[in-house]
Amino acid sequence: MPRIHPTAVVEPGAEISDDVTIGPFAYIESGAAIGPGCRLDAHAVVHNRVVIGAENIIGHGTVIGGEPQDRKYAGEATFLEIGDRNVFREYVTVHRGSSEGSKTRVGNDNYIMAYCHLAHNVTLGDWVTIANNTGLSGHVTVESYANLGGMVGVHQYSRIGKASMVGGMSRIVRDVPPYMLVEGEDQEVHDINAVGLRRIGVTPAARLALHRACKLLFKSQLGMRNAMEIVRREITMTDEIEYLLAFEERRFGGRNGRGDQR
Repeated sequence: MPRIHPTAVVEPGAEISDDVTIGPFAYIESGAAIGPGCRLDAHAVVHNRVVIGAENIIGHGTVIGGEPQDRKYAGEATFLEIGDRNVFREYVTVHRGSSEGSKTRVGNDNYIMAYCHLAHNVTLGDWVTIANNTGLSGHVTVESYANLGGMVGVHQYSRIGKASMVGGMSRIVRDVPPYMLVEGEDQEVHDINAVGLRRIGVTPAARLALHRACKLLFKSQLGMRNAMEIVRREITMTDEIEYLLAFEERRFGGRNGRGDQR
């Protein structure tokens, strides 16, 4: 049987797995589904149209599946899907999608620190770490293994690339290239995210190839198109280089032609 504190409210119609723990004054709406091994701390809230997988931790005061903060939203049926083994620390807010039938999606093994906000239609991959007080606007995508420092603000429709690192207090208004270390008001690319790449098992040779590509793509005065051609000619085509080039091709194919997708 679930361990539900006497002061918690679980509405009829909520689906709670047998070994879920629900703390004092938590509130679970009808239409929510919470998978095995989850823990909800005191005052946590899970709204309807939310599906939560296994072994997630929902911290004190966290609100999961609230209505989107979108002026166009008029009560349509929208959704939130959360995978397994995620940690949402104190007072995190994660909102549902904003248009009929749309979803916010959170993958597996992510760690979201206190007071972070995931807006409507956000997509998180796996093993993402987001530090305190960071806000993701609507339709933001954060790819797997990315790390965002504290108090980062991410503009709507931006994409944070795989295994990248965004320094604390940065303003992100365009896509962050995968594997790179980005920081500051101007979103400067400093170098590869060497520590993060080592942690996920990227080989020294592949890291060196990325470092050389970084210098050509983001530090030279060649122009992005020319730099990409030189990378293709002169640098070993590792899986990481191919992914980086594909990401930049997509970025420069954006509708406004300036390197983002808005």
